[in-house]
Amino acid sequence: MTYETTQTDGIKLMMDEHQLILRVLTVMRTACLNLLKTGEYTDSDFRQMIEFVRNFADAHHHGKEEKLLFNRMTEELGPAAEKLVTHGMLVEHDLGRLYIRQLEDALNRIKDDESAVLDIIANAVGYTDLLKRHIDKEDRVAYTFAERHLREETKIEIDKACEAFELEQSEKGIQRRYNEMVKGLEAKYL
Repeated sequence: MTYETTQTDGIKLMMDEHQLILRVLTVMRTACLNLLKTGEYTDSDFRQMIEFVRNFADAHHHGKEEKLLFNRMTEELGPAAEKLVTHGMLVEHDLGRLYIRQLEDALNRIKDDESAVLDIIANAVGYTDLLKRHIDKEDRVAYTFAERHLREETKIEIDKACEAFELEQSEKGIQRRYNEMVKGLEAKYL
């Protein structure tokens, strides 16, 4: 049996989402460079970036990975998948969440603590560097490993679950909202 489907290809969808996430990372780095050069920043823009990361990159995208793909990989593919997922991908997801919490904390205290500027830049740039490497590993290693080694039936189940999740999210306007948010931030910073 070959892996062919007319419904959503869950892994390809996740790779496509990486492209939107990478666009936000570019905006975030550019906003940090502007802050470094001028000392000025727009609080609401950084908070939009945080919202995007939490609600799209993490809840929407990482949520699919964690609930629909990675758990199946660890169940079905043994120690190699366990090491890749548990000690690699999931650790990096948690580290990214820490960077974003610390970025938000720095934004919250910048009015009273000018050194918070350093924390804004450090955490935003740390997050962008982490996520760029993370996305590359997922695209080249984790997803490729899943595509090659998961059972065909498992891949079809993942595709169906991704399709149902995307439909539910589309009805809430999630994809449209965050695509438009990214376009607006790009128009301002790039």
